[in-house]
Amino acid sequence: MSGRNRGPPLPMKGVPLGGLPPIHEPHFGRGLGPMPHPALLEEMRETQFGMGPRELPPHPAIIEEQLAAQHQEIQGLLGDNQRLAATHVALKQELEAAQHELRQTAHYAGLLHAEKDMQMRELYEKAVKMEMDLGGAKAMRDELQQVHADIKELTATKQEGTGQVQAMTQDLARITADLQQAPALKAEIDTLKQELQRARAAIEYEKKGYAENYEHGQVLENKLVSMARELEKLRAEMANAEKRARAAAAVGNQGYSGNYPEAGYAGNHYPANYGMNPMNPVQAGAENYSQYGPGPGSWGAYDMQRVQGPR
Repeated sequence: MSGRNRGPPLPMKGVPLGGLPPIHEPHFGRGLGPMPHPALLEEMRETQFGMGPRELPPHPAIIEEQLAAQHQEIQGLLGDNQRLAATHVALKQELEAAQHELRQTAHYAGLLHAEKDMQMRELYEKAVKMEMDLGGAKAMRDELQQVHADIKELTATKQEGTGQVQAMTQDLARITADLQQAPALKAEIDTLKQELQRARAAIEYEKKGYAENYEHGQVLENKLVSMARELEKLRAEMANAEKRARAAAAVGNQGYSGNYPEAGYAGNHYPANYGMNPMNPVQAGAENYSQYGPGPGSWGAYDMQRVQGPR
């Protein structure tokens, strides 16, 4: 391996070999040895046809070291391949042995399963026979239990029927007594119906009377409001007349220095709206009578029965 691809060195850049011009043709083209590695061909092609300055080719020792490393790697791969092949053969043999054992196990399992099925079939036949033997006794026991249950049910039904007959007898007696009281109840119901009709008529009459009284009260309230407004107007007019009279008296008595006291008016010393209820202006207007005359006694004695209306 160390002598593979060994030949004369490649010419250096710009230095002729033996006085001859540099030859760019590779040596393997002239039959001076086998074809070198493709990587070496690529490097030679780059150095000869590159545009820049050509680099020096690698030293043959480096190439030999690389080839030796590749050879060792190939030898290692070959050894691994051989080991894998041996392992594959061993695994194949183990697989065949395991398959053989599996087939034997399946055969034994089939035999055991068949034997177990036979045993189970025998046990099942024995169980069926025993069940058939016990079926007769169980049927007799069940029949006896059914007879006892029927007797209990008939006894309970008899007691229930006796209770129902007694209850029906009591209901019949009560219904007979109710039928005897039916005429009195019917008369009482008729009386209650008549009273109900009278009560309805009275309620309707009261509703009509209340509506009429309400309308009459609204009319009276409107009248009282208008009267209160007229009374306020009269008060204002009387106050203006009093002011004008005082002014005229003051102008007429400017040159008179008599010692007679000034005549006063008998009136109310409280203001006009004193004691007025702000929530009921009608009542306030009716109660606050004038300061210069009597109260509303002339029209206060109104017939209140007319306000209430017909009952």
